[in-house]
Amino acid sequence: MPTDNKRNRYTYKNSGTNSQGNHYCSRDYDSGQSGYHYSNQNGSYYYKNSDESTYYNNGKGEAWYTPANSDNTYYYSNNGDDDSGNSKN
Repeated sequence: MPTDNKRNRYTYKNSGTNSQGNHYCSRDYDSGQSGYHYSNQNGSYYYKNSDESTYYNNGKGEAWYTPANSDNTYYYSNNGDDDSGNSKN
């Protein structure tokens, strides 16, 4: 059985490609939680993790992360506009 980067065991629930050519994959964890991700044709991708945190990368050097149990979203950039650690609502 595969494990994620936190060593949580999971099984693949569903995966495929939608009509726009974007890939998706969902997972069920031994803990009873689930998660999924999308990888899009434009280079962007989105993760909803088993702990309910989310991560979006637009494929252009920018990313947004929302921790579990939080209303704050954190913005990260590879193009000099990095506000790492500063919340954006």
